[in-house]
Amino acid sequence: MKEHGEIVVIGIDHGYGNIKTASTCTPTGITAYDTEPIFSENILEYKGVYYRIGDTHKEFVDNKVSDEDYYLLTLMAIARELYTAHVREATVHLAVGLLLTWIYRQKEDFRQYMLKNDYAEFKWNSEMYKIHITGCSVYPQGYPAIIGKINDSLGLNLLADIGNGTMNLIFLNGKKPDEKRSFTEKLGVNQCVIAVRDAVSKEFQTTIDERVIQQVLRKNEADISEAYLEVIRNTAREYAAKVFTALREHGYNPDLMRLYIVGGGGCIIKNFGNYDASRVTIIDDICATAKGYELLAYLSLNRKKECA
Repeated sequence: MKEHGEIVVIGIDHGYGNIKTASTCTPTGITAYDTEPIFSENILEYKGVYYRIGDTHKEFVDNKVSDEDYYLLTLMAIARELYTAHVREATVHLAVGLLLTWIYRQKEDFRQYMLKNDYAEFKWNSEMYKIHITGCSVYPQGYPAIIGKINDSLGLNLLADIGNGTMNLIFLNGKKPDEKRSFTEKLGVNQCVIAVRDAVSKEFQTTIDERVIQQVLRKNEADISEAYLEVIRNTAREYAAKVFTALREHGYNPDLMRLYIVGGGGCIIKNFGNYDASRVTIIDDICATAKGYELLAYLSLNRKKECA
């Protein structure tokens, strides 16, 4: 988080698989309990209800304000970020994002969803937090993660934000997003995980824990037999090939443009993709987008202060 006077700016990347701040990453699964759970780890207590967060992932929805989940996850994310600074009470300006293809239709609804309570009191892991939310900035998802990485040339660039549920593409003229050339494909990391699970089941007539799959996708290794590893790796290579096929279908030409990849799917491309590393930049930091939101909002608040 960044401090702007008495206000702390907190960037939050509301993914389907994970919700990220500048320094934390938490799976988006959320389960409600009327009474306090026996195991108290990762528990949000808000308005008399207990929520366990992080056991699973949230399924894809095309409108993040359709239920209370992302608001509750936002409170959790704020608490985790404040915890790193040993803070329990704060005045907060949120910096968040939406897909470019959604932002014009949903931006104001999402902003109001974040601002629906001026004040919020809740407990995270049994510690009380008191938050005053004074503002919320909404940016195109993924783009802030690469602003400082893009080549300053006048050439064409392509951003691929590969999240858990979707892959989102934005063509850029230099550093400027082309609003008419942005696309969303349901080709996120979860599709790769499902394909791996099916391949293992078909080959070995057994199921495999998703945590093992994720370990192989992230690190290209796990403490399992080579036979299982090879099936997972082959399936991941097929997924990476599908990603590049989808990119080409939308106009990607590696000879004419540079490709920037952000999001959790970047590790799959890095480990299993076939590409020219001199023309492709993979942002390994899963929190990069949240950091980008935070920086843009912080700079915007500073400019407003200077102009006042």
